[in-house]
Amino acid sequence: MLSRIIHRIINTVADSVVHRMVKEPYTENIFSFLTVAQKLTTRAIIEAGMRAETGKPIQRPLGSPIVLSRWEQLLFNPVHLYRMPTPDNKKIETKTIIGLNARKPLKLDIPILITGMSFGGALSLQAKIALAKGASLLGTATNSGEAPLVKEERQEAKYFIGQYNRGGWMNDHESLSQLDAIEIQLGQGAQAAAPMKTSAKKIDEPFRKRFDLAIGEDAVIHSRLKDVNRPEDFPPLVQNLRKTYGVPVGLKTCATHYLEEEIDRALEGEIDFIVVDGAEGGTHGGPTILQDDVGLPTLIALSRTVRHLQKRGVKNQVSVIAAGGLTTPGHFLKAMALGADAVYIGSIALVGMLQSQLNLATPFEPPVQTVLYQGKFKEDLNIDEAAMHLVYFVTSCVEEMKLVAYALGKTDLHQVDRNDLVSMDKELARALGVDYALYSREEQKLAWQEPAIQEVIGQESLVSEAETETSYH
Repeated sequence: MLSRIIHRIINTVADSVVHRMVKEPYTENIFSFLTVAQKLTTRAIIEAGMRAETGKPIQRPLGSPIVLSRWEQLLFNPVHLYRMPTPDNKKIETKTIIGLNARKPLKLDIPILITGMSFGGALSLQAKIALAKGASLLGTATNSGEAPLVKEERQEAKYFIGQYNRGGWMNDHESLSQLDAIEIQLGQGAQAAAPMKTSAKKIDEPFRKRFDLAIGEDAVIHSRLKDVNRPEDFPPLVQNLRKTYGVPVGLKTCATHYLEEEIDRALEGEIDFIVVDGAEGGTHGGPTILQDDVGLPTLIALSRTVRHLQKRGVKNQVSVIAAGGLTTPGHFLKAMALGADAVYIGSIALVGMLQSQLNLATPFEPPVQTVLYQGKFKEDLNIDEAAMHLVYFVTSCVEEMKLVAYALGKTDLHQVDRNDLVSMDKELARALGVDYALYSREEQKLAWQEPAIQEVIGQESLVSEAETETSYH
């Protein structure tokens, strides 16, 4: 009986709703919300409400949902008789060197590094320690982000990259002397070089002491580095850091259409590595316009960076680290095929790290509340468990990359190059200098009639080892 009553009620309500939707004019029709959402998008409607609530820029976590890098249009070319696959008993090498020309190059076991995610401004101490522990077990490096040197994090990190940052918190001699590489942070994919601050109202006593802030003082990331107010001020900074500390010194920026000119300026300072941080890069919380509408996609920026270094004849001397929206082993290896020596991972590293702890905050809070400094559940994070899941995640990715290397007939992940890729999109093929899948290799030569980027890259890849070792100092 009760079941029939409930059924009748539901049926009556449903009939009424359908009746209204098909007969009422749009201005009175509840269905109009669906068409409005289809036009404006649900995300735009929700974010409009957030802006209207406070009148301030809204801070979206983990970067833009807009992904313009078309990694899925690229596929690897396995071999069977063109070249033989690598024998099963042959080891695939994964060792990676960053900053080959530095007095103390950074030597890692794998080409996957943990990107800069700062303590305090972004992540909790527990999360930073877990990342450092996991990276050490993997034989790779973790990165400080825009923060001071955190003793507990440094102690757990076998290889530690510190950011010489616009907040000035890592820029003292005592901190710099403890680093395995120095990354000069002029900007990032998710925020460019826009100034940012953590309000004093959100700064607790531990944060204030570590950042050496006065009571009531905001933690400010400026748009420029102190004492770098002209482009010509940058090369001397790089040279001084290289000479003083001997570790690789690199440049991190938001990928930009002016990247070739900025690379040239960095080369004047004998830069050791360049971080290509694309527009898909994540952050703990950044203004949506900087995430969605500023910078170049990672794929395009990486290709242009490598092409320019090849043109300058220094690709074998300057390491390239790709970053921004890289989430799968396919992404990582494709980036390496396009010329990256290594990749940075951030958001996806946190997801992997939280594999068994995503439920600490959900369903009433988002998972990021487990890792953020301001997170409501940061104290609940099991550091050792998180570190091990990070190890499992990255190890899985590396093993999958090795399988592709076997199928390509390679013995080292760094042997994978553009010739191992094919594009499903003709324009992308031309832009990246890879073959177009519709054409055979013979037809490819006839298809590109004009002197295209494809041909330029092909010629540059034939530059002899002796020529590429010519000093750019």
